[in-house]
Amino acid sequence: MTRRVFDFDTPDRFVAGVLGEPGARTFYLQARQGGALVSIGLEKTQVAALAGRMSELLDTVEGLSGELPAGVARDDRPLEEPTVELFRVGAMALAWDATAAQIVIEAQPLGAEAALDETPDQRPVSADLFRVRVEPARARDFIRRAAALIAAGRPACPFCGQPLEATGHFCPKTNLN
Repeated sequence: MTRRVFDFDTPDRFVAGVLGEPGARTFYLQARQGGALVSIGLEKTQVAALAGRMSELLDTVEGLSGELPAGVARDDRPLEEPTVELFRVGAMALAWDATAAQIVIEAQPLGAEAALDETPDQRPVSADLFRVRVEPARARDFIRRAAALIAAGRPACPFCGQPLEATGHFCPKTNLN
């Protein structure tokens, strides 16, 4: 199978978003540049990890912390339609391009993780690649939006930390057996 590369060097939009209700949500990364729109599926923990690492990276390279810079428009719009999952994320990479002063995010489908341990000549060429480059201000907005998505989920059990269902759940911390 031929490798497909979805490269967004100057995206009009790059966001994390969800479809569905808490407890049954599907998380996506979505990038749009001109007429090209790509959505890839991932887990809630992957969104949280990506946002956390992006924040750490920006804090390091910018010497800044915290909030979205003044004057940057917040993007709270829903995912664009059609939201069709191109692939489910297995491996992600994050880097800083000092020449362009941008964060580079790369994602590959499930099953491509093993290829990361191989030398470039040994890697199969069939693993698709999703690559997005964003400037720091847009990255800060991505981080803010991702944090809001994560917080909007089901509340956590105060004892075990697992998500609480409306019908309750089995808590291993309160099991007296």
